[in-house]
Amino acid sequence: MAEGVDSGQAAVGKPGGIMGLANDYVTLMKPPIIVLLVITAIGGMFLAAEGIPSLETLAFVCLGGALGAGGANAINHFLDQDIDAMMSRTVKRPVASHRVQPISALAFGVALNVGAFLVLTYWVNLLSASLTLAATLFYVLIYTGWLKRNTPQNIVIGGAAGAIPPVVGWAAVTGSLDLPALYLFTIVFFWTPPHFWALALMIQNDYQRAGVPMLPVGMGEKRTVQNIFIYSLALVALTLLFAASDAVGLVYLASAAALGAIFIALAWKLKIDYSIRRAKHLYLFSLLYLALLFSVMLADGVYRF
Repeated sequence: MAEGVDSGQAAVGKPGGIMGLANDYVTLMKPPIIVLLVITAIGGMFLAAEGIPSLETLAFVCLGGALGAGGANAINHFLDQDIDAMMSRTVKRPVASHRVQPISALAFGVALNVGAFLVLTYWVNLLSASLTLAATLFYVLIYTGWLKRNTPQNIVIGGAAGAIPPVVGWAAVTGSLDLPALYLFTIVFFWTPPHFWALALMIQNDYQRAGVPMLPVGMGEKRTVQNIFIYSLALVALTLLFAASDAVGLVYLASAAALGAIFIALAWKLKIDYSIRRAKHLYLFSLLYLALLFSVMLADGVYRF
């Protein structure tokens, strides 16, 4: 799950009482992350349908996906409460700041994932429900519970969780896992490291204080910007290679080439002239890049040339 999208401070300064508590529980779900993940799932659906998918299926995939991602994020708040309390970016999150009890956040996250599994199983199919559950388990157990605290390569492997939503979208329409679904997974998988490493460069002091071995902390800034550039090249190459398949057309190819050129240019500038400002530029564009790339897939599915 692309936790870098979330600032962790959405509930700061909100009033107490029922509204304040409700806001805290919404914050636990990390809505900006949910939006980005759902966009990738919708892109997968439109490609699989080669046009507009069933609106009923679309609605239930969005609902189930939002519940699953929100539940995983809430469990992340529970597992990372000690780290969050030491980082200025996350210290005011609901669990870290003791506005929500840890066990309540955990129960909320589990309940949301149960709801996601039931919604997707009953109204979509068992495959999409199982993939969503697998994404949550990988995110909370493998990435958050193990990799994040133990290796600078945490996000390289852990990024698999955030790469599953477009596969869920594809499976929701087709009921199967096909080569285009693997392409979608791989695109998000290779997008994740440069996105996260750009964020890690911006807040590396926070990560160092909390003892989280993100790449800039464990291997330094120079190695990090080199890796960002390498992964950016691989990402753009994969997006263009995808255009050689029958799943997408010229609308996608032209858009992927233009977006990819900007991504590589920003990564190159960061590599040759490192600064926090350039890292921030790449981080922010990476969010826009993924959203636009998968939005283009929607258009490509409807208007295929």
